[in-house]
Amino acid sequence: MLRVLVCVSGGGTNLQALIDGVENGRIRNAEIVRVISNNRNAYALTRADAHGIEGICVSPGDFRDRAAFYDAFLQAVDEALPDLIVLAGFLVVIPVKMIEKYRNRILNIHPSLIPSFCGTGFYGLKVHEKALERGVRVTGATVHFVDEGTDTGPILLQKAVKVEPGDTPQILQRRVMEEAEWELLAEAVDLFAQGSVVVEDGRAVIVR
Repeated sequence: MLRVLVCVSGGGTNLQALIDGVENGRIRNAEIVRVISNNRNAYALTRADAHGIEGICVSPGDFRDRAAFYDAFLQAVDEALPDLIVLAGFLVVIPVKMIEKYRNRILNIHPSLIPSFCGTGFYGLKVHEKALERGVRVTGATVHFVDEGTDTGPILLQKAVKVEPGDTPQILQRRVMEEAEWELLAEAVDLFAQGSVVVEDGRAVIVR
């Protein structure tokens, strides 16, 4: 059984997609063993509790400096003994020590088709605002492994979503979540749980 740790900062809709996937059997041979948030008021922690999943907060504001926060965060990760870590809307830069320790075992979901609208400063609603400003006809979401860069790790899955006339950033954000993010996350974790993912020469390969 794959032990999955989910890190999230906000409402946790992507977390809910993973919870639903485990409970309805779309994600096989996996269990969510812990949810970590940097925000004690994150609704994601309420979602976790409602499904009997341990949820804890490790907030930077509770520590004297960033190094102390990172130490406590990594300890909270290690305690869960995860086989896979999923960043589901986690607005914290992952420490290098953690990336090295869990190399090719940390997945992130990004609300665009990388390499478009990604990197430093591109997160949340800002991604969709920039996509609409640029006038793209198609956007989407990407699941990728985490490396030392920002949104630069090996791409595992992508799905395109059409931009419709009259879209606002909020409307587009919702459509990308419903049509791409929630589906991709469940598929990615299931693939990992089945041993169907390998990383070779900096590329993620799906072995069906």
